[in-house]
Amino acid sequence: MSSRLISIAKFLVLLTIALGLLVFAFKGISVKKIFDEIFKANIFWVLLSVLFSVIAIVSRAYRWNLLLEPLGYSPNLKNTTYAVSIGYFANLAFPRLGEVTRCGTLSRAEAIPFSSLLGTVIVERIVDVISLLVCLLFTAIIELKRLGNFLTKSIVDPLFGKIKNIITSPIGIGAGVAFIILVFVAVIYLKKKQRQEGKESTISHFIKELIAGLRTIVSLERPWLFILHSVFIWVLYFLSAYVCFFALPVTTHLGLSAALFVLTLGGLGMSAPVQGGIGVYHLLVSQGLMLYGLSQQDGLVFATLLHSLQIVMIIVLGSLSLLLIFFNAKARRVRATNDQTL
Repeated sequence: MSSRLISIAKFLVLLTIALGLLVFAFKGISVKKIFDEIFKANIFWVLLSVLFSVIAIVSRAYRWNLLLEPLGYSPNLKNTTYAVSIGYFANLAFPRLGEVTRCGTLSRAEAIPFSSLLGTVIVERIVDVISLLVCLLFTAIIELKRLGNFLTKSIVDPLFGKIKNIITSPIGIGAGVAFIILVFVAVIYLKKKQRQEGKESTISHFIKELIAGLRTIVSLERPWLFILHSVFIWVLYFLSAYVCFFALPVTTHLGLSAALFVLTLGGLGMSAPVQGGIGVYHLLVSQGLMLYGLSQQDGLVFATLLHSLQIVMIIVLGSLSLLLIFFNAKARRVRATNDQTL
């Protein structure tokens, strides 16, 4: 009961922060005018933007399968796609819950150990962070004159400043030392217990499978295909933002460099620890587009349109994936029962 209350409290706190940021982003702006402009958007470009995002999810699922090959697993791409979609859906409730949810979904659907899946997802997240940093670097180089100190003052300095403060603070140093000691003690304890029992403990087995999942990045059977899909995913994200420019009259004049900037700021916004990047995404993207001559209202129109498309797509795909996974599991149980009967 207490754990449920804590979960509900966390959800409400994060949601309150997200809504607070959203209210701040729309301060002094007519919400009615925002949605009036959104409803005038060209449906062709809107659907094309969504199509690129859907293909990116399938590509991400295929890349996940590549990480599972060194472990000896070849899950059905359909089930992996369902799991990724459900993971995105779960993130709308609790940030980072999606990673756990999609591992659990694929584990049940394909009988793959959860810990192995979790290790590969951690690898994916590391690759995504590196990809976002590369986009940030390209944006800074290409748009250095236009952006001036925007990236440095608004993103890079605050980000690295916080990291530096955490690392150099007594609490940060203490936490780091405590973590190292904890891992060291845990390893010794597990080895000792294993020797005493003469068999591998459940926790030890979990850690071993988790490490095996993390090691897949260095033992990929098709590394170039993994790199290709990692690039392809971000190209699709880029195209999703770029074609959406043509959906609104106020953004049709924006070019490729502006789309790269939106991709970078949008990626940072969606990475924020709030449900679906709500508020943070709108603030970053709208403020960034103002550097290209758009008004705050026009920037919010585009940010709201693109963000809403992503959220609606996630809800639709996540819901359908949940239903399909459920019916597939039910069909497998029926077949298993019939086989036993025969």
